[in-house]
Amino acid sequence: MSIHTETPIIATEGARPFDGYLARPQAGAGPGLIILTEMWGIAPLNRNMADTFARQGWCTLIPNMFWRSAFPGLLSYEEPQRAQAWERLRAFDFERAADDVRTATGWLRATPFCTGKVAAIGFCMGGRTAFLAAARAGVDAAAALYALGIDRHLDDASKIACPLQLHYGLNDEHVPRSEIDTVAQAVQRTRNIAVHLYPGAGHGFFNPVHATYDPKAVELASQRIGDMLARLRT
Repeated sequence: MSIHTETPIIATEGARPFDGYLARPQAGAGPGLIILTEMWGIAPLNRNMADTFARQGWCTLIPNMFWRSAFPGLLSYEEPQRAQAWERLRAFDFERAADDVRTATGWLRATPFCTGKVAAIGFCMGGRTAFLAAARAGVDAAAALYALGIDRHLDDASKIACPLQLHYGLNDEHVPRSEIDTVAQAVQRTRNIAVHLYPGAGHGFFNPVHATYDPKAVELASQRIGDMLARLRT
């Protein structure tokens, strides 16, 4: 399937643009998907993922969630930018991010290329934002992979009406087992929230440039996420 890509402006605040990357089928409309990135920003890997989803018929948006930051651009895995990425993450305001992902959801839903259904998928800090998107942004489904810090928002769990999947590797160096257990216990009676655990998988197991990349975990997680997203096509 032929696709169209662009870098739209989702909103503005003064002279500061809330930008992003959009990949969609060249013709027609499809369900919407918002990809929420790790702390590095919109990397080539994320764009490739958006392009892949677009070829499958999705109208895919990667909002630049760092548009409010002192440095809103892409950062490298290597030092010294790695340290800068951690500093940017520590300063990140997740409450404002919840508002921003709601804005991005509304923008995507209103485009003529989107059928009106919108899902969100996020990785690490983006997974935490995907959880907030499920609670506050009105998305129709969400998936959070190795999300760091969901335990700080458990009061929002009762607000989540859409299907939500939480994927954790049990060898995650950044998300301790105690946090995973706390989140799992808090949502265990909520039928629309599923917690999936991957023994032996580490942080970033979905990212092929990480040493912790785990193809078996990726295959299983992708199948679960795909089954959930398929419902948005109907």
